[in-house]
Amino acid sequence: MLAILVLGAASGFPNQLTESALQAWLKDAGATNTTIGIMSYVALPYLLKVLWAPLVDRFPLPFLGRRRGWMLATQVALALCIGLLALQNPVVSLGAVGACALAITFFSATQDIAFDAYRTDVSAPSERGAAAAATNLGYRTAAWVASAFALIVADHFGWRRAFLILAGVMLLFSIATILAPSSQNRYQPRSLRESIVEPVRELLGTPSALVLILLVLVFKAGDAFANKLFTPFMMDVGFSKTEIAVIVKGLFTVSALGGSVLGGVLMIRLGLLRSMLAFGVLQALSNLLYCALAVAGKSYPVMMAAVVIEHIAGAMGGIALVALIMAICDPRYSAFQYALLSAVALLPRYSLGYPAGWIADHGGWYTYYVVSFAIALPGLVIVWWNRRHIDALDRDGAAKPA
Repeated sequence: MLAILVLGAASGFPNQLTESALQAWLKDAGATNTTIGIMSYVALPYLLKVLWAPLVDRFPLPFLGRRRGWMLATQVALALCIGLLALQNPVVSLGAVGACALAITFFSATQDIAFDAYRTDVSAPSERGAAAAATNLGYRTAAWVASAFALIVADHFGWRRAFLILAGVMLLFSIATILAPSSQNRYQPRSLRESIVEPVRELLGTPSALVLILLVLVFKAGDAFANKLFTPFMMDVGFSKTEIAVIVKGLFTVSALGGSVLGGVLMIRLGLLRSMLAFGVLQALSNLLYCALAVAGKSYPVMMAAVVIEHIAGAMGGIALVALIMAICDPRYSAFQYALLSAVALLPRYSLGYPAGWIADHGGWYTYYVVSFAIALPGLVIVWWNRRHIDALDRDGAAKPA
């Protein structure tokens, strides 16, 4: 569990460097919200990693075993790419910044593939819940620390020094990879067809499959849109980078962790269907709290209420969505099907950059968060229309640990 906790931190560490930190860097450089929205597409490898996941599974590197070898290689590559990003200047060459950020997300996504496989290999069935909790704690904490550190150091010493220090920290995670217990080789596909075609064919084999996949796509779309330009919004409202790093992002992380725990506890009592309806309504309505912050300006009480409530509700919605994905998966193919469905779920998060930036620039932040509420409504409608089938998935006990 200690190895999973630290390696989960290594997995989360680069995540916000190409989102929150990069957005703040571009904002400092005078980029428009539209430009920042377009640059957010460098995160697409997180969405597309399912395309090369079978290659990572099938072709191990010749050191540290099938899983740790890939983790070590990607951690070294990440350290080099973050260091290279530190040497760029977005005012002089935005393309070079984008190329470095894209390389970071590619290697980060590949590290995620290897780590998810490692966690599955080393965790006994009775340990899966603890492993998931350790991963969530390590991932979210490291993502917040990296982002907060970058913003604070950049505020006082500049972005170059911030990214160079973070590159060194990324390299230190390789020590944990080397010292971690080796994984057991439980399964190796005999061909790419076996590892891809059959799981997809099984996933699409029921009449309701496409509707459920559509639900996976849209259920968190409003929440993803609301948080797409979270850092530029807070900067425009009047909060400094240090305030965002220490106060706003701290509230962000603690609320999300608390919401995950609360959502898991409530799901035991409510079941899948009622959880999706209740949590979905909460996460949609909570987006409107940012409208109040847009009107009030820099107000700590309004900011704290909006951030805490929205991220608790959003995390609860995320728990319900994960439960739905687990219910849809066939236990024989849960690894690949879960990766595929989670990629579908992430599509709104990584595809709404340009429209988010355009609406923020042309409609203002109040309109932006009204739109985020409207985007959340189709997911609730689909849940209600398919309530019998979702309830049947829950009653039949189809949701199993992945």
